[in-house]
Amino acid sequence: MTAARPDALLLLTSSCPYCPTVLQGLSELVKSGLIGRLEVVNIGVRPEVAQQLGVRSVPWVRLGPFELEGLQSPAELKQWAERAGKPDGLAEYFRELLKDGQLARVTGYIRRHAAAVGDLIKLLAGPDVELTVRIGISAVFEELEGDTALHDAFDTLAPLSRHQDAHIRADAAHLMSLTHRPEAIPHLERLLGDSVADVVEIAREGLERLRGKKGN
Repeated sequence: MTAARPDALLLLTSSCPYCPTVLQGLSELVKSGLIGRLEVVNIGVRPEVAQQLGVRSVPWVRLGPFELEGLQSPAELKQWAERAGKPDGLAEYFRELLKDGQLARVTGYIRRHAAAVGDLIKLLAGPDVELTVRIGISAVFEELEGDTALHDAFDTLAPLSRHQDAHIRADAAHLMSLTHRPEAIPHLERLLGDSVADVVEIAREGLERLRGKKGN
């Protein structure tokens, strides 16, 4: 049970007004057992750590798989610590970022952790997914079009092309084409016979994209 507890890394500076609050919150989580270990780095003294992680502002926290920027209340830190051990924790992390319009952070995360693309796709078929989140997922894929980070996304997207919800079939068709995987072509060809016109149109556009890439 203890081994499942996440570790945390906090980057701060001596002059940061919010860092003491975050430090105290994380320290309390260590005391309570929700965090297994806390590492604190003053990047005023060790700037190379911030450079390695691409961090430009503090406080910055890596809590399990989550990367949190800015002031986080003790309650928020506790919530993220609890989410770190849940199967849908990373998907919820992406959901929060996309709802806030933080596309660049999601894109950067997927570039660094390609396996997390599956957690991003989980949101598409989730219950009551917000329109802003669906649009955000498409925007992230469009930014990463053809990137190796999307290579494994096809295997997760292909089953969604048969989903009973037409919106999800359409999203799957669009995103599959952005992976540039030729294996997506048969799935898109099948969707040309879909009963919903929007799905057919998106599948057609996806085929044009993939066939164009195949011909280059």
